[in-house]
Amino acid sequence: MTKFKPGDRVRIRVGSPPGHFRTPAYIQGKVGIIKTIHGLFGNPESLAYGGDGLPKQVLYQVCFDQTQVWEKYKGSSKDKLLIDIYEHWLEPA
Repeated sequence: MTKFKPGDRVRIRVGSPPGHFRTPAYIQGKVGIIKTIHGLFGNPESLAYGGDGLPKQVLYQVCFDQTQVWEKYKGSSKDKLLIDIYEHWLEPA
């Protein structure tokens, strides 16, 4: 069971845990919309250090308006950024 569904607004958690993490700093704190649920995958933060990747994490595709991500974005207001984010980095917006 997933915590979010397509169309849900989510905020990317802000953090800098020690070691390996798969969430870019430039997207942390930003609000996007769930587009796709990719399914369950081993937790990359555990796998990077030879762990078993458990518990598995749901991976989502999240869509952001480029103008919301980049303060000085000069492209079209219709431009989007799609990024894959694991569930433990998401919170309801």
